[in-house]
Amino acid sequence: MELFSSLDWKEYELIDSGGLEKLERFGNYILSRPEPQAVWEKTIPDKEWSHLANATYRRVKGVDPAKTENSEKGDWVKKNGMPDQWKISYNYGELHLTFRLGLTAFGHIGIFPEQANNWNYIYDFLMTRKGQPVKVLNLFAYTGGASLAAKAAGADVVHVDSVRPVITWARENMDLCGFDNIRWVVEDALKFVRREVTRGNRYSGIILDPPAYGRGPDGEKWILQEAVAEMVRLCSELLDPSFSFFLLSLYSMGFSALIADNFTKTLFGKIDEKEVGELFVSDRTGRRLPLGTILRFQKKI
Repeated sequence: MELFSSLDWKEYELIDSGGLEKLERFGNYILSRPEPQAVWEKTIPDKEWSHLANATYRRVKGVDPAKTENSEKGDWVKKNGMPDQWKISYNYGELHLTFRLGLTAFGHIGIFPEQANNWNYIYDFLMTRKGQPVKVLNLFAYTGGASLAAKAAGADVVHVDSVRPVITWARENMDLCGFDNIRWVVEDALKFVRREVTRGNRYSGIILDPPAYGRGPDGEKWILQEAVAEMVRLCSELLDPSFSFFLLSLYSMGFSALIADNFTKTLFGKIDEKEVGELFVSDRTGRRLPLGTILRFQKKI
């Protein structure tokens, strides 16, 4: 098992963590948000923590009428001068990305900074095939960080997400980066993949970052434990067997990296340069906040 982080952020920083919260800087603004993995104590006193935060997310439990399972929403307590939207940039070598951030009712802001390590991986792999036709599928693609990294390296990208406003947000990020011609698909990811298998399509890269729970645009229900095995099996049928990469991220409490690793034992045949482990971000004291497990590998037959 390996540990993966990104040291390339200039406009993001995990300042402190603990007490089931995290204090993060995104560009010029500092946010306080819940974090269920931060079970240790904070190093910054609560009073100073509150003073530093430009906005604090307060979670309120309830039932989302669009779902049968419990969901958690909340709202932001903002100080004067804190905007609802702003922009930050990410740079890694020749990869230059810009993101529009925003305060949402679910506490997300449009980016998961720990995923930058995966963006680097995608970009580096695809740059080895620069100038060649390469097709990449990004499932549960959210606001498009991985899609943009693939596009920056010259890939044809299919970006799939079931939430239309999220697709709109991803298009804004594409425009901010000066890219074009990403194919946007508003659809249930599992339904889309089933159809792609039937069509006999193949991809040189597949990126899979599923949530624990979700809904498709027609009410399709996604529960990670129930559906992830079928999803990965179908992805194995879509992956080009000659030269390709596969990347699976899982952020769900209790999901071990070994679960992702076990998929490779039966589904993907010969693989190269397999990496299995945890994503993390370090705070200022050096404590490492775990933020999901990953499996990624290449096929170079």
